[in-house]
Amino acid sequence: MSPRSTNSTTSTAAAPAERPPVHVEGCAVDTINLGSIDVIRVLDETGKVVDPAHEPNLPESELLRIYRGMIRSRRFDQRMLAMQRQGEMGTFAPGLGQEATQIGQVYPMTSRDWFSPSYRSIGAQVWRGWTMEQLLLLWAGFFEGFAIPEGVNELPFSIVIGSHVPVATGVAMGIKTRKEDAVVVTNFGDGASSQGAVAEAFNFAAVYKAPIVFIVESNGWAISTPIEKQAGNSVLAARGVGFGMPAVRVDGNDVLGMIEACTRAIDYARSGHGPFLVEAVTYRMSLHTTADDPKVYRKDEEVKAWEAKCPILRFEAYLKGRKLLDDAAIATINEEIEQEVIAARDRFRELAVAKPGEIFDFVYDALPADLQNQKAEYLERLRRKGVQ
Repeated sequence: MSPRSTNSTTSTAAAPAERPPVHVEGCAVDTINLGSIDVIRVLDETGKVVDPAHEPNLPESELLRIYRGMIRSRRFDQRMLAMQRQGEMGTFAPGLGQEATQIGQVYPMTSRDWFSPSYRSIGAQVWRGWTMEQLLLLWAGFFEGFAIPEGVNELPFSIVIGSHVPVATGVAMGIKTRKEDAVVVTNFGDGASSQGAVAEAFNFAAVYKAPIVFIVESNGWAISTPIEKQAGNSVLAARGVGFGMPAVRVDGNDVLGMIEACTRAIDYARSGHGPFLVEAVTYRMSLHTTADDPKVYRKDEEVKAWEAKCPILRFEAYLKGRKLLDDAAIATINEEIEQEVIAARDRFRELAVAKPGEIFDFVYDALPADLQNQKAEYLERLRRKGVQ
């Protein structure tokens, strides 16, 4: 493919020099004219820098912090899956394989910015300030878990696919009306991109120049529907151009590429130019949710091919090449993060005390007589069963 890097729609700065074409594995765009859509990839699968011009100039301490964030995302995801299989958790959406997409999209955000996540954003939420035990409470069905942490500008996620995107656009319009120095970042999957509500949000944001960044995590599958069966043009970034906003397509398994793309998008929105679309091409290595069996609809060979593109292994190779990590350091970091996750699990277990009698307490200010009778009968049945 031969994407042009015109920059004419993405910045008021001068256009950068032409760069060699960038090939993003899994991006089927050879026959698509990308026009002004830039394609970003900084690291290849081996951790080699293939686009030095877009390599973020981050301090070594920040690179290691990003790495720890990715490890924390994976370790927490793995622990949640084990807990769900053991009956301690409800259904949730694993993010295995999307750690670079998760951390890269929120890294450029400030504390004053707003995040409107989809349900597959647990790693990003931890980075933004959620404690792991609170997220465990949330996914275990305790209403206390849904409370947004103090000082974290975030909207609750919605299980209804794509329904949070218009709401995020509304928040962005509120920011614009109040002339606040903030942006909204909202993410959703390639399946949600087919929802009419998302298209309406695109159009509204583009017309009224809402300060919002739309991030479509194109992970290959909308539950069991592959991208080629739900979109006539699988280059979802092209939809941004169609609605009148700039867009980039980025290798979503390259955390440095994600940071570059999302920094560009957030800076654009913050400068008052309006919305920006980022398509992150990644892969869902695990289940759609824990109620799903992907072996029914996709082949093991496909999954194994993407295992070689693992975002964590790629970033590890890069950090090793810069002498910031070695095998001993990797083992130490993994053990430290694992202990963090276990400690959060233990705190969750202390907090996760079911109170079934509470189901009557938050509907009416004064409980009607018929519900008072039902409550008394219900509590008596619980008492007979030994449940308090």
